[in-house]
Amino acid sequence: MTHSSSMLHPPADIRARLSKVPEVTLFFWVIKILCTTVGETFADFINGKLGDNLTTTTLVMGSLLIVALVVQFRVPEYIPAVYWVAVVLISIVGTLITDNMVEHFNVSLTTSTIVFAILMVASFGAWYVSERTLSIHSIHTTKREAFYWTAILFTFALGTAAGDLIGEKYGLGYFKSVVLFAAIIAVIALAHLKFHLNAILAFWAAYVITRPLGASIGDLLSQPRKIGPEDDPESFQAGLGLGTTVTSIIFLAAILLVVLYMTNVQRRSPALIDDTK
Repeated sequence: MTHSSSMLHPPADIRARLSKVPEVTLFFWVIKILCTTVGETFADFINGKLGDNLTTTTLVMGSLLIVALVVQFRVPEYIPAVYWVAVVLISIVGTLITDNMVEHFNVSLTTSTIVFAILMVASFGAWYVSERTLSIHSIHTTKREAFYWTAILFTFALGTAAGDLIGEKYGLGYFKSVVLFAAIIAVIALAHLKFHLNAILAFWAAYVITRPLGASIGDLLSQPRKIGPEDDPESFQAGLGLGTTVTSIIFLAAILLVVLYMTNVQRRSPALIDDTK
């Protein structure tokens, strides 16, 4: 590798020091899916604890998210605990925003999916026009970090709406939705690894789809086994009935273990989808 090439495409350890977000390793994708699952179940859990008041729940969790993002913006480098707390909270808030639109403002899941898709694309467009890149290996300025977290918020809100739209309104069911979204991610990974799909496009496409995948996993585990009258054999077969409390505890514990491991390791392995190429 020439000197100029190494300057353009620095190795993973150097990129890690230059960026305030994690390298895209297998652990990244595992914890991202765990976070999206918690975003679905913990939002329902907290809402129930606060008296089924979505407005109050959104304000409380939104305030916590603001605090988490202030800390994230102030730290000088990527710190796993700080970063992933912000992701968990933005996942919860993204879910609550979508739920508010549907339940309080009577916005259909179809409309909310379209709206958040437009907002997400617009945020990426503004980011690219301003910075000429969407690479996560370049998040080392306040402006780029602001674009990054704005785009992530819209990916979570979009994923919630799209997941509910496919799994509930269109009657696909939670298990089939999990299979569908997992298959889409597999196709994206194959397209990148075997057919050289642009790495940045592949990363963000997979990132968006992990949200409805995680939401579907959360609903599959937490929702009742049947939706409809108990004596109706044709009632919609839904989840496994673990409830939002148990499901949230399981996934929060898993997130904690992975974050502790990542913190202990300190260094991250080379990217699974390397958007420097």
